[in-house]
Amino acid sequence: MIHEITPHKLDNAFLPDAEPWKDDIIIFANRDGLMVSGEPGKMRFPKRQEIRSNKYMYQYLFSLDGHGVYHGVGSHVEPLEGYAYKTLREIRYELQGPQELMYAAYTAWHLIRWYEDNHFCGRCGHLMAYAADERALECDDCGHVVYPRINPAVVVGVINGDSILLTKYANRSMSFYALVAGFVEIGETLEECVAREVMEETGLKVQNIRYYKSQPWGSVQDLIVGFYCEVDGDTTIRMDKSELKEALWMKREDIQGQTDDWSLTNHMMMKFKEGDISLLR
Repeated sequence: MIHEITPHKLDNAFLPDAEPWKDDIIIFANRDGLMVSGEPGKMRFPKRQEIRSNKYMYQYLFSLDGHGVYHGVGSHVEPLEGYAYKTLREIRYELQGPQELMYAAYTAWHLIRWYEDNHFCGRCGHLMAYAADERALECDDCGHVVYPRINPAVVVGVINGDSILLTKYANRSMSFYALVAGFVEIGETLEECVAREVMEETGLKVQNIRYYKSQPWGSVQDLIVGFYCEVDGDTTIRMDKSELKEALWMKREDIQGQTDDWSLTNHMMMKFKEGDISLLR
């Protein structure tokens, strides 16, 4: 999965006073994407030594393999020579890694969007300021504190004997199958979300819900929590056509994976395809 980058290491410790060195990574962002260059398997972000202008402020985000990763803050930053702005989807499918830089891209996007979306206090409307001793924003006027936004979501492998429930979303032009997924609502447990999302999207009841793994997914500020479960009773799929364009039971031997192995959805599908008996416990 995208965050499994060993022996590489992303360290998200908060270092508010850090300053970029020449080999540190600088990430510039606009509303649609990040400034990158490269070819498939060889994407790269600019290093501090490549940036000749002094008009930017550098905001520390995290480190990757001991090198600082900073957000280059400025207005209407034009791409550096040899670089272009690309969406995360374009970066994922056109440049295809390396994986540790993809994980850095998704995590940087998560943080940058949170900072950009919270310039003003949601309580009193005054400008927010960086907190001094933790990753947070605080209002000097009313004292309101805002922490990075993390949206809990579930992805669900519904098992029916030797088959698993696969879907395609109605509003996405993707060619591959995925598992049922959705966001957790206020006042709802993760397990309740699993049962609700499966029922809403496919009309199926489930039982024996058990946790599998989790994954940060910064493109939409998610923490995705994976569960397996079994269908309970009637196996007839009653698809919500406003959400899905396809939903079906697929035999394990017929499952085709996605183009990369970075998503928890794909990982869970492949685990089932491999016949991992631990999923049935």
